[in-house]
Amino acid sequence: MGANVTILDGVTISSGAVIGAGAIITKDVPANTVLVDKLNPVMRNRISHN
Repeated sequence: MGANVTILDGVTISSGAVIGAGAIITKDVPANTVLVDKLNPVMRNRISHN
């Protein structure tokens, strides 16, 4: 988890999630997900299942 992250009450950050600095988390973050950009969050799975 990066610096200056804001997590709203009741939000769950699942295992393996990576949160970028300055992000504002308003919804639950699934496991093994990368979330960046506080104004327009981009989420992607950080583990490839090939």
